[in-house]
Amino acid sequence: MRNFFLGVLAGLVIFALAIVGLVVSVRSESAPAASPSVSPSPVPSGKPASPQKDETWLGDVDLSSSEVLTSGGGFEDVTAKGTGIRVSDKGIHAEKLDLDVTLPWAAAAKQVGDGVELYAAGSGQVGLSRTIEVLGQKIPVKATGVVRAVEGDLVIEPKTIDLQGPDWLDTVASAAARSLVSIRQPVQGVPDGMRLTQVSPIESGFRATLTGSNVSITN
Repeated sequence: MRNFFLGVLAGLVIFALAIVGLVVSVRSESAPAASPSVSPSPVPSGKPASPQKDETWLGDVDLSSSEVLTSGGGFEDVTAKGTGIRVSDKGIHAEKLDLDVTLPWAAAAKQVGDGVELYAAGSGQVGLSRTIEVLGQKIPVKATGVVRAVEGDLVIEPKTIDLQGPDWLDTVASAAARSLVSIRQPVQGVPDGMRLTQVSPIESGFRATLTGSNVSITN
């Protein structure tokens, strides 16, 4: 999934550069010469004296994409906000980068693996179903719980568990079931320096915020 972020940011940055180039071209052809009395714009924090060779620097980038797909899945409603973006043949470096994305249920379940299914359970909760094996028997189990961002990880903590098997298995399987429907893992594909800071369930998946400083995405 790292290629996803590289593709998104590279595409957004290139698009931004194209827009900037168009605006500069139009202004140079149609706008009158600037008055000497016009005050210069404030210099963004971290602005280099001059970009390095074969490098492009952008102060602030605020762009979005309704959907991004890769062979491994994808994200929806992506918003990228970056400050101090450096683009070169080595990749992209951001002094600060914030991403707001929707991680669809199917994509999140694929990251968890082991046949897990995730879905909206209402009242701000997440539904989870999977099949576990206890004493040689395969038992379907469903759970509902809350989702949180904990130390950069996506955590699902079950509140209710429904074992769809014989009553006598409830006591034996309850502890195993709880451990197997308790999920904690990072959002896969996030570049080094970024971490999950907020997450909540919506109808289509997880709405997540990822933030980072000095984020590098190499080619």
